[in-house]
Amino acid sequence: MVEELAQADAAVAACLDASAWSLAEHELVAALDATHRLTQRLAALELALVREVDGRGMARAHGASSTTVWLRERLRLTVPTARRLVDLAAALDNGHNGGVRQALADGNITAEQARVITDTVTTVHDTAGTAAADKAVGVLVEWAGQFDPTLLRRLSTRILDHVAPDVAEAAAKAALDADARRADRDRHLTVSEQTDGRLRLAGTLDAETAGLLRAAIDPLSGPTDPDDSRTPGQRRHDALADVCRLALRTGDLPANGGEPAQIVVTTGYDALSQQLGAGTLDTGLSLTPQTVRRLACDAAILPAVLGGNGQPLDVGRQRRLITGPLRRALVLRDRGCAFPGCDRPPRWCDAHHIRHWADGGDTTLTNAVLLCGHHHRHVHKGEWTVRLGSDNRPMFVPPAWLDPDQIPRRNHYHRRN
Repeated sequence: MVEELAQADAAVAACLDASAWSLAEHELVAALDATHRLTQRLAALELALVREVDGRGMARAHGASSTTVWLRERLRLTVPTARRLVDLAAALDNGHNGGVRQALADGNITAEQARVITDTVTTVHDTAGTAAADKAVGVLVEWAGQFDPTLLRRLSTRILDHVAPDVAEAAAKAALDADARRADRDRHLTVSEQTDGRLRLAGTLDAETAGLLRAAIDPLSGPTDPDDSRTPGQRRHDALADVCRLALRTGDLPANGGEPAQIVVTTGYDALSQQLGAGTLDTGLSLTPQTVRRLACDAAILPAVLGGNGQPLDVGRQRRLITGPLRRALVLRDRGCAFPGCDRPPRWCDAHHIRHWADGGDTTLTNAVLLCGHHHRHVHKGEWTVRLGSDNRPMFVPPAWLDPDQIPRRNHYHRRN
């Protein structure tokens, strides 16, 4: 298979080197159709490979918490995209979706259409049995030749009228239940850091959460006075910030990473007092000097002495548990789970002794590393070795079966420079 794919890659490269401008109109359309068909067939192959990776449990063996996370790191995908790959690969592996898998492999439907069809066929199979599901595949694949995924999903809600009219009414309720389960499955919120330190929010809220959000921010989203020049989007942004402030002030939020819910800002004392220097959140985002000063008005200021390379040098007295000043120093250094490829933030992490406490390891910054729950358990299996590099930042040596050369690896998700 690898050799065949290499030949296909070479063929595609040759097409890329050809000049599209020289094609006649009918040749241009034919080339576009062929490219689109090939894209779908490759998608079918990719899904088959993803299913095999997932079935073998390769992700956990390689240190990832799931196949989704492994795909994100391996293929540089977003988590939602990787999750959709895993889910669709699993759905196509079901016997009643064999016709859908074949239609995608033949290039007759797209991956998005396949996702709509598998969702619908699964509902039909559970409601009306295998025979009706097989009929539904045929009807929906035929419709896919005429309708895009959005229209196809809308039409699929009445598929039982065509393949099993005797149970259509009862199945309508099942379809509603399936929609509710799908909404529950697809709910997500993505927080993406932009290059200038701002965050972009994107996601899909279920109906209940959407109602909660609107109930919380709508009263705060109106103009504050006749001269309020903020746009509606800016007012909603400020309302969300107000809701977060109100939640933090209650003191009822659960602890994260051994610390109370809080905003942690790092800045120099001279810069703070002279209103000159910017600050850095524990998530790596930067704040203006004015924002740092405003936050400092209602904050506890905790000193930490840093070296020239930003390494914490003096963070308080030694103790058995990695908490308080020592944990804050660890957050300053690691900025999140230090395991290679992990993007978990500090508040989701445990402080791990590199040399275990039970083995005589000290509770010091040079014997500690931040690890999320999954990678904390993974490292405790003993196959990976953790040590600090010459710059006092964590390095992870993989087991020989994963990398015979055992080249040390680092996490690059939390780098700030």
